[in-house]
Amino acid sequence: MSLNPVPSLALRASGKLISQPLPAEEQLALLFHLTDLSPHVGSDEWPPHPPDATSEAYAECERIIRRHSKSFYFSSQFLAPDVRRAVRALYAFCRATDDTVDLAIDDPARALAAWVQQARAARPAPHNPVLVAWHDTRTTYNLSSALVDELLAGVAMDLTIARYESFADLWLYCYRVASVVGLLVMGITGYAPGAEPYAIKLGVALQLTNILRDVGEDARRGRVYLPQEDLARFGLSAEEILDGVYDDRFRALMRFEVERTRRLYAESWPGIALLPGESRLAIGAAARVYCGILDKLEANDYDAYTRRAHLKLREKVLRLPRIWWDVRRLG
Repeated sequence: MSLNPVPSLALRASGKLISQPLPAEEQLALLFHLTDLSPHVGSDEWPPHPPDATSEAYAECERIIRRHSKSFYFSSQFLAPDVRRAVRALYAFCRATDDTVDLAIDDPARALAAWVQQARAARPAPHNPVLVAWHDTRTTYNLSSALVDELLAGVAMDLTIARYESFADLWLYCYRVASVVGLLVMGITGYAPGAEPYAIKLGVALQLTNILRDVGEDARRGRVYLPQEDLARFGLSAEEILDGVYDDRFRALMRFEVERTRRLYAESWPGIALLPGESRLAIGAAARVYCGILDKLEANDYDAYTRRAHLKLREKVLRLPRIWWDVRRLG
């Protein structure tokens, strides 16, 4: 899930490199086992924060999004105000969770464990606006603590896993760091029965898009998210990705991954009809704008090492009429 390039970290348990995903509860238990921290922390000593602090906390979440995710900020503009600020608080929480690992100076595992303690606390730390806003959102909408733990476990996976053997293994990572976010968003917006499988596919597509766009950045910090089985299929190795190999084999691999990701976007699209009418355009815009990154990657001849695929604001705006029409056709 990492949004910033940082040196890779591989933690060892029982002398062996952890190379397979664990159930969320076990992944977080391992995280705390590797530190001297308890899985929970008391918060009764923290004083309640004044009402105006909550409003300012939400405002800080909006500033975080404007600074770090122009695509998400753009698409979330189409949500109703209360829903929009809650969804942005969720994003800010995800961003802060990532940064806890990415910006850690000495011990990313301990930093993440301390953050998980605070995220699980019954009362938020008053000095942290993201936690204040997130606590208000998760309690207002009664969001699933089990889903939040899945999200936290996904970030913890980046501390123990640097390679994914199969697409099924990578799917679990994408589910935790992206699909779970979509399921939490639906907990805020509401949804009709049957929407969850579509949200899961959309989340995986969004995260795969991130992975394909950031192949070069991830390689520079020692990470290869592309499944080993896919690399082998095209005659490549993880070491060649780390070395920045850019040839016909790499382009064929990326073409394969882009086509797979596009299929997931297409398969997830009907699920937008199962969302409340006032939320459909925002989710549709997020899906189509992010899918547009794949178009850019293709236009760059799949060079994910030296060229960053992204859409400019003008390009996003130009896509809106078609997105609006396609959403409207869903009924």
